[in-house]
Amino acid sequence: MSIYDMILMVNSVKKILISLYNNSIFFSYKTNNSSISNDLINTNIISNNELIFSDIYISENSKIIASFLKELTIQYNISKAIISKIDLSPLVLSLLKKATNITAVEIKEDETLTYSICEALIELNHIKSLNCYNLQPFMIELLDKFGITCTSRCEILYLSNFMETNNLLRYSNIYYKTTIRITFPLSLEDLKDLEDFFKINKYLKVIHINKLINNELENLINLLIKFNRHNLKIVIHENITDEKTAEYLRTKNKTYKKKYKIYLSLEYTQEYLDRNIFRQAITNTLKICGLIVSSLVILVVTYIGISNFIALKQVDAIKQDLAEVIEVTDPTEIIEQKNEENKENALIEQTPIEEIKMITNQELASLLTVNEDVVGELVVNNTNVDYPVVQANDNDYYLDHNINKESNANGWIYLDFRNDAMNLDKNNIIYGHNMYYSGVMFGTLYKTATSSWYTNPDNQIITYNTLYENMEFQIFSIYRVPETNDYLKVFFDDDADFLEFIDMITSRSIYDFNVPIQADDKIITLSTCSNNGTKRLVIHAVLKNNTE
Repeated sequence: MSIYDMILMVNSVKKILISLYNNSIFFSYKTNNSSISNDLINTNIISNNELIFSDIYISENSKIIASFLKELTIQYNISKAIISKIDLSPLVLSLLKKATNITAVEIKEDETLTYSICEALIELNHIKSLNCYNLQPFMIELLDKFGITCTSRCEILYLSNFMETNNLLRYSNIYYKTTIRITFPLSLEDLKDLEDFFKINKYLKVIHINKLINNELENLINLLIKFNRHNLKIVIHENITDEKTAEYLRTKNKTYKKKYKIYLSLEYTQEYLDRNIFRQAITNTLKICGLIVSSLVILVVTYIGISNFIALKQVDAIKQDLAEVIEVTDPTEIIEQKNEENKENALIEQTPIEEIKMITNQELASLLTVNEDVVGELVVNNTNVDYPVVQANDNDYYLDHNINKESNANGWIYLDFRNDAMNLDKNNIIYGHNMYYSGVMFGTLYKTATSSWYTNPDNQIITYNTLYENMEFQIFSIYRVPETNDYLKVFFDDDADFLEFIDMITSRSIYDFNVPIQADDKIITLSTCSNNGTKRLVIHAVLKNNTE
């Protein structure tokens, strides 16, 4: 080895200073390079109150140093480790595995805790408390699960755009997530959190990205390969018309599909599809007919048909994704967490614990990984109504958002925000758009107003299951009424008020179902628009029995 090489090696050596203060052991880098010598590469310096090791010496003698630190902490009754720099943490924690006297760790540097440090802390069964500048919410949850209490010196929890967009606040959300959204370009924080996500997650199937940036896409693929992730679909949401770019995607897709079973696909925006469908329809019609009137007629018909076909396919795809989530998700941990939260809320609200229902529906519990607003599922026989039901903080959000919380004209089936999702109210109201031409959402409820449908006894039973119980409801009234809110009453003054309400909605029915309603009964109401929005189609059914 040349003298020059030796000088470079010495200059690259890091000196680790270990100091003892009261009941704490302090780890830091020794920054004064004036006293370093070649011998320090292979040895160390020990004084009464300070120890200095080179990082090379530690890596070659880690077991000896770990044993030495164990004896040192016992001899001086040391219970706390203080680490000056966050990048020093992995090395220090590896040396403290045998030092069971150490129960507390403090990281002094004002940097956010990394997941790798979180993993290292979990391996040390004797660590009971952590003080650091900041850490992700899911790390707090994970450390708490292993009995480690966390104290953050920064009151603001910083979330990267990736974590916030995908609602990855809980460890279970990260672990069970099947679909994520990524916004290019990725920041350094996004990349770091994305790596942590791939370390934890086990069920990812689909990645949505906002646009195509070649180097960003290739970096993402390399990250997937690094973490051995296969059988994945990457959906690129961009209106690509350039042939060169399209050829690039075809080539990459062929390569990734063959080598890694990673599939690339393009998804054009609805606006782009509509615009190009419009243009093509006009061109073709003018060529064939040569008449403006005829072309407009064909355009309208084509547009409506294609729009409704796309709407149907979108909803079918969502339902298929939900079925896959149910199939691959083990909801045990989710159910336990939610039931514990319900118990804690009961204590806060001073509600008797025996009045709190426990989650039993495993399929619906699995869907909480997709959307925490899921509260039930609704089935109306011999219609297309077979959907999970969600509930927001108002009655507007799910008018134009689907279950994935994406903007969508179809909306979703949702429970009135005033209703109690755990314990039924006297009148439980569920809304949905009447997408008549595509048949999605409440688009096939018009069938319920035909005699061949409502006179069939099998059709008169509505199934509504919640997270807590499975139920059947007997239809007792179906009608169309000019737009009004009088049937949307949830709370009643007394039994007489409720029975008066029942008389009103029963008298409107197009058919006498001859179903008696008692004062202590509970009902379900389905409401959608009718007659081009000038009226409402309403169905009322009474709780028949609990089938759980």
